[in-house]
Amino acid sequence: MADYIKWIRERVGHDPIILNAAGAIILNKNGEILLIKRGDRKEEVWGLPGGMMELGESVEETVKREVREETGLKVKTDRLFGVYTKPSLEIYPNGDQAQVIFFVFVCTLIGGNIQADGIEISDIRYFDPIKLPPGFRHPEIIRDYLDGQRGVIGNKKKASRRVLGATKSRSY
Repeated sequence: MADYIKWIRERVGHDPIILNAAGAIILNKNGEILLIKRGDRKEEVWGLPGGMMELGESVEETVKREVREETGLKVKTDRLFGVYTKPSLEIYPNGDQAQVIFFVFVCTLIGGNIQADGIEISDIRYFDPIKLPPGFRHPEIIRDYLDGQRGVIGNKKKASRRVLGATKSRSY
């Protein structure tokens, strides 16, 4: 189904729902990470390229489609990096509310040309992962990536990270 969010919102309005999303960690040859700047927000919001899953697609298909739509780039997924969630709701500028489950993949660039659409995305740039821009939404994901974590399950409520197969958790 092509526009699942529109379809479900016609039925539930702005009420809270659960949404699945996928995002990409894409590095250039200098080890800088590709970030997008939202063009549809009043405040400055930077994040990983990615977005919401549509009915009938896998999370891997979601990340590839969203990266292409938001950046003009084509990627291949190397591996699932982690799954992040929090118990609080995201409240969007239009009043929609959702608890988001965010699947993050490490991806490799295989084609395309960087181009922001100028509406949803106003800027696309590579950043040193140690010097992320103000308004960056996913610092815990980059911390986990830089720490060499794999199979991360992130839960912001407890401000901890659990690693699949690990016997202890770390707190930030």
